[in-house]
Amino acid sequence: MTIQTDIQNIEEPIRAFIASNLLFSSDGFPYADDASFLREGIIDSLGVVELVAFVQKQYGITVAQSEVIPDNFDSVAKLAAFVRRKLAATAG
Repeated sequence: MTIQTDIQNIEEPIRAFIASNLLFSSDGFPYADDASFLREGIIDSLGVVELVAFVQKQYGITVAQSEVIPDNFDSVAKLAAFVRRKLAATAG
């Protein structure tokens, strides 16, 4: 998988991870990509830790503690944008 492919297909793996590992749902991710994880009760603080570990492993990026903020981790859309920025920065 190339970085370009990763950049185009970030939302789906995030949705799949949250559905199976945090919502324990076999029906997929039933929320809009811009739904707030915290406001909707989709994930809690432990879920955020799991999400950080997932994106680091899935995309080979390092997430600094200072980057774990709602602007980066509070929706599928925000998280995908954050991952795209990190991948672009590492691609040079």
